[in-house]
Parts: sequence; C-alpha cells; structure tokens
Amino acid sequence: MQEVRIKHDGRLLLETLAGLGLLGLVMFGAGMTVYRLIAPEGWLARLLGSALSSGAAALVSLMVIGVLAWFSREWITPERKNRYAELILYGFAAAGMLYLAQLWLAGTL
Repeated sequence: MQEVRIKHDGRLLLETLAGLGLLGLVMFGAGMTVYRLIAPEGWLARLLGSALSSGAAALVSLMVIGVLAWFSREWITPERKNRYAELILYGFAAAGMLYLAQLWLAGTL
C-alpha cells in the first residue's frame, strides 16, 4: 500500500513541475512578445515608421492593445473561449521556447 502512494506522489510531483515549466514558458513568451511589440525600436515602431516618436509609438501600441482587449470580450462566444484560450496559451509557450533558444544560441534577445 505504501509503494502505490509513493508512485502516485511521484506522478503528482512530475505533473506539478511540468505545469510550473509551462507557466514559466508562457510568462516569458508573453512578456517578451509584449516587450518586442511596444519597445521604442519594436515591431509597432517599425510599422509606424518615422511618423511618430518612439514614446508616442509605445503609447499608441498600448492603446491599440487595450482597445483590442476591450472589444475581444464581445467577439468570442463563451463556447469558443476555451479553444482560443488553449491556442493562446500554447502559442505563448512556443514563443517562450523560441525566445529561450534565441537567448541560448545568440546570447541576446
């Protein structure tokens, strides 16, 4: 009886560690994606070009993210939210893995 409990506790520990690893990847992927989007020399600043200063581009990008987040509450029905939530979760985890690989191989982000 004691051996069964040890095996169960080991599986639970592995599931917990895998969940923490996934959480770390998602947080790193989401954080780096947002940073690359709103950085002074980021994706949105490149998209807007020299029309706006870097500070104004960062402000505009934060406003765009806020507006999209506000309207996305109504665009997605509750039945489809779970599917999109998993897609976003694993997408940010994949982005986190790519950013970590880039950091490891190139030494910079």
